[in-house]
Amino acid sequence: RLTLDFAPDAFRFLLFDSLQGLLLFESSDEIQKDKGAMPRFLVLDPATRRRTVLPPPRRDTVPDDRRWRRSRYYIGSALLSRAHPSKLCFEAVCFAIEEGRPRAWVASVSNGDCSWRALPRDEEAEVDFNPWLFENRGVHAGGKIYWHICNSPRMLTLDPVTLRFSYLHGPRALAVDPITVCKVRVGETPDGRLCLVTDGEQQLQLWVRGEGRGSDKGWLLQKSVAELSTLCDMIPGMPSDAEMIPGPRKPTDIEMVPGMPCERTVCVWPSDMDAGRTGKVFIKTWGFGRYSYDMYTGKLERLATKRGKEYGHPMFAYFLAWPPAFLAPEPEPLVTCKELAHLCLKSALHFWVTTFVLTPHVELMGNL
Repeated sequence: RLTLDFAPDAFRFLLFDSLQGLLLFESSDEIQKDKGAMPRFLVLDPATRRRTVLPPPRRDTVPDDRRWRRSRYYIGSALLSRAHPSKLCFEAVCFAIEEGRPRAWVASVSNGDCSWRALPRDEEAEVDFNPWLFENRGVHAGGKIYWHICNSPRMLTLDPVTLRFSYLHGPRALAVDPITVCKVRVGETPDGRLCLVTDGEQQLQLWVRGEGRGSDKGWLLQKSVAELSTLCDMIPGMPSDAEMIPGPRKPTDIEMVPGMPCERTVCVWPSDMDAGRTGKVFIKTWGFGRYSYDMYTGKLERLATKRGKEYGHPMFAYFLAWPPAFLAPEPEPLVTCKELAHLCLKSALHFWVTTFVLTPHVELMGNL
């Protein structure tokens, strides 16, 4: 279990990303996103207990900032890369929409020293809708970063290498009509293929990237994982269809949440895929807890702590970066055969501990 006791001010920030042993937070202070304001950032390395606070980009990083600032709408941030686990050297990105085009700012950090640079607006990626519909947390998958768009089968994509934006379009089958809401989550299969999990057609469906017979915009329907009604039957306390009363909900109705819709399948949807490539999808419900569902075994598990508290949102896979000793070992003096045997035994034990105990991913609670 990770602890953030070395960062007592972490409660003032919200968790936004996890990459190569680093955690990225944004200030929880209310900012005027539609007025060009940007937040402060906090980056933590729980393994080495190091931290650094990044100020927002300076206004002079963008030429003629006053002109663009009037239309700027801030969206979110993500970690781009890390130079070496022995140092707090990394790159992070944040972006905003300016007059219908995304602009990114990249922070290069080296042992606490931060420098921002602004990139030109990306004219190839037009944002022809209200930027408020963007989800502010990105998803790392297939070597790129994706930002979901509410009620849309397409996602805004950022290539960490070229730092260019583009759109990834989902299958046509997901765009039923403007009223129908279909939840789309991007992720990776256990073998590393880019995939989508949706709740279209009242089913939990898994689409994988690929061309072939039956391909829909470069997506293949690999399997219909489960009916949403079947998931409802598996969730403890979820009322049956016969118990659902049409009309608006009251607090006295079957101990349900006030205002809950009368169709129970609307109360269940996929919130994210497990970035640890476990083949699990996180299920969020309206008043009945959070779960993880294994798309290959059909096993549903309640996401709760030992004390019974529900997991927060969001949840990220955390991978501990390799210890520096494995990547850049210090030169050792000459030793005797007995000392060498002792060192080999000690190294073997250390390798087992770091491989089988420290490296598995950890699902972090979003309210840290």
